[in-house]
Amino acid sequence: MDIVLYALTVLLYAGLCAADWRAVRHAHVQPALGAAAPASSAPGLNLGGTAVARAPGLGPFARAVLLAALVAHGVLLHSTIFAQNEMVFGFAYALSAMFWLGAGIYWIESFFFPLDGLRLLLLPLAAVASLLPLVFGGVRVLPYAAAPLFKLHFVIANVAYGLFAIAALHAVLMLAVERRLHALRGIGADGAPRAANARDGWLSGWIETLPPLLTMEKLLFRLIGAGFVLLTLTLVSGIVFSEQLVDRPLLFDHKTVFAVLSWLMFGALLTARKLSGWRGRAALRWVLASFAALLLAYVGSRFVFEVLLHRPVV
Repeated sequence: MDIVLYALTVLLYAGLCAADWRAVRHAHVQPALGAAAPASSAPGLNLGGTAVARAPGLGPFARAVLLAALVAHGVLLHSTIFAQNEMVFGFAYALSAMFWLGAGIYWIESFFFPLDGLRLLLLPLAAVASLLPLVFGGVRVLPYAAAPLFKLHFVIANVAYGLFAIAALHAVLMLAVERRLHALRGIGADGAPRAANARDGWLSGWIETLPPLLTMEKLLFRLIGAGFVLLTLTLVSGIVFSEQLVDRPLLFDHKTVFAVLSWLMFGALLTARKLSGWRGRAALRWVLASFAALLLAYVGSRFVFEVLLHRPVV
């Protein structure tokens, strides 16, 4: 049964990915072939005389397919993590759950904002992540995994990491948009503004599917704010869980250190944003650095112990 869910999940994700990328490439080629047509008749955005087509939005059929992929992926995670009244978890399951939640958050976001560019980046990652547990089987977690307090801690932590994963992808896309805008506003050798190059490629058309930078920035800090609240609850519930269920104070091991470091970094970012309106490339790179610290706590430590050292970590 699990192998059927694996296949169904990957096929649904991959089908959407293939349709989306094909649409973007096709939408870029068509305006180039019809360059003699008036700019107003082109189906995309015109930048310096170059028509850049937009990818189709998430229509009703594609939205239903993505929902089916999310359901299949969710059932797969539940059946493999909570198998036979035990809990099996590891870095591969962590990544799979992170991108499943990220795709779910995107599905909700897509009702309110045109985030086609984000989908083109997220779904391939979700498809690959869903297959990782087949290669890396994880470890069996201690019996206290059935305790309600641990389950609450587990759910809060995974939702927080899913929010931060989407925030990190937002930051990557915003950096790409900023780079594209700076290229379009560049100065040529003769000192005149450099026009957009018609041969920039279909990748430029993909970037043009994104909302305005201000809209993406607003979404980014909403995601980070919500994720920061949940990460705070994760750390607090982890302390309570450690004292009540494991009967020992919270140990400052590598996992805890990186989690606290990430919490401090995201907190500093939100504080700087609130006090001085921090934005731009430096803020986006700070987001990625903060997510990297969180990834080291959540996934990196499990990878090192399970794959390199062959030791369980809980």
